[in-house]
Amino acid sequence: MADIFDVIADSTRREILQVLLTRDQHTEDGTSVSQIVGELTVSQPTVSKHLKVLREAGLVTVREEGQHRYYRVDAQPLEQVDDWLMPFFVDEAELAAEATTSIFAPLPEPASKLAESLGRTAAVVQTALKRLGA
Repeated sequence: MADIFDVIADSTRREILQVLLTRDQHTEDGTSVSQIVGELTVSQPTVSKHLKVLREAGLVTVREEGQHRYYRVDAQPLEQVDDWLMPFFVDEAELAAEATTSIFAPLPEPASKLAESLGRTAAVVQTALKRLGA
């Protein structure tokens, strides 16, 4: 399997993921190759080639219906990217300083991991909202 960073490094694949993400918000049936081609300025063979790479990386799922293929985004593999990016958005020194001056007792390990995960999710949502201008 290709490295997730190599997969999303290609601008056409990122555009395909964006098209699928947008369409996934409006339909549960998935998006056909012809619909993707209609929204991008690339040929059908090029879209199909990139969809194969995205499928092999686990970033899209495909549903076959006769001769048609319908694609949807599967964002789970992007958690690896999120884990790598998060330190760039969260000031670890600031978090550590806050933790040492906190009036609360340290959390047990499972609760600490859950809190860290929720914090990362909140940071991603905050970044996405900023990008959307919300």
